[in-house]
Amino acid sequence: MALIVKKFGGSSVATTEKMMSVAKRILEEKKDDDKIVMVVSAMGDTTDELISLAKGINGEPYKFPREMDMLLTTGEQVSIALLSMAFQTLGHPAVSLTGPMVGLQTDSAYTKGRILDITPERVHEELNKGNIVVVAGFQGSNSLGDPVTLGRGGSDTSAVALAGALGADSCEIYTDVEGVYSADPRIVPSARKIKEITYSEMLEMARLGAGVMQPRSVEMGEIFKIPIHVRSTFTKASGTIIQGDYSMEEKSFVIRGVAHDENVTKIAVLGISDTPGIAHKIFDALAKANVDVDMIVQSMRNIEKNITDMVFTVSNDDLTKAKEVMETVAKELNASKVLIEENVTKISIVGAGMLGNPGIAARMFGALAKAGVNIEIISTSEISLSCLIKGGHVKEAVNAIHDEFFPNR
Repeated sequence: MALIVKKFGGSSVATTEKMMSVAKRILEEKKDDDKIVMVVSAMGDTTDELISLAKGINGEPYKFPREMDMLLTTGEQVSIALLSMAFQTLGHPAVSLTGPMVGLQTDSAYTKGRILDITPERVHEELNKGNIVVVAGFQGSNSLGDPVTLGRGGSDTSAVALAGALGADSCEIYTDVEGVYSADPRIVPSARKIKEITYSEMLEMARLGAGVMQPRSVEMGEIFKIPIHVRSTFTKASGTIIQGDYSMEEKSFVIRGVAHDENVTKIAVLGISDTPGIAHKIFDALAKANVDVDMIVQSMRNIEKNITDMVFTVSNDDLTKAKEVMETVAKELNASKVLIEENVTKISIVGAGMLGNPGIAARMFGALAKAGVNIEIISTSEISLSCLIKGGHVKEAVNAIHDEFFPNR
């Protein structure tokens, strides 16, 4: 007997026909004593359509984050009701439950909530009745009972966190690709499927733009030690296993993958005093507005006058709030100007093998130079190296770096 959590994304349940196919596949693969929990996203482009409706009311609907969550959580509720009906139509008992119904409790950061706790007694009760439990991903509720969504890719986080809370044997993430690749196969034809990857490497890949998994979902997997199997909805081929370690064959790769993120904006605060506390004022104000900051560079503009510039990046999703914050902070700091550049992309390489291997940075910079791509900002971690480049050179940059580290593979 196994307790398995299976998550299906929006493209997997985009139509009622696809839902019936998913339900048939689950029943074909299910052993008699298996307990199955499904976590499901909204159908196809439903979330985008709901956002478009909101924009018909106000061009910047995320000014009303609570109401956006009230709106967006309806998408998953449609999916779970229909998929539950599909199972019952095929002769297997099933029940649909929203995030709050399964005990998923969040903070009150509307549109980008964090999970505080899960008390899944209702799920256990329904499983013991013989039901397949179909859960709405991407959502929970705060202490007021208000619906709160978990941000981009939140259904993955729901699934892995629920698997951990249930003590599941595994968590399977079904998507429209066959696993995690060494680069986005849509722009790098030679990208290879990764058989196994560690939690830490996958976390970096996800954080740096590999859209197949949300970073917090990988964190949850590591916390609960739940193996995560990323695989295709449309084939039965094995995918990528995310776990604590990998085989000797996989250890032969110094770099695990190349990630890119086009959902990035560069903000430059120019002409500020180079004195203690200035950086704190900028980034504390952004933190209080719940704006995540990524790459940060401080450069001296005038040594004699002690004037510096502060450059950093934020997600495009946070740009509206970041603009509002920086307009206020720039006045307080007497900054000469705030520049915002949206047409940029972050390109990164990830791999635990970078540790103790000198020359990795030089190879990446050399590949970009050969491709004629200029670097604007550089940042590093123990297992990753990132460069910010102009947005129009993404394909050349990613292919050049991938060819450097994965030649003829």
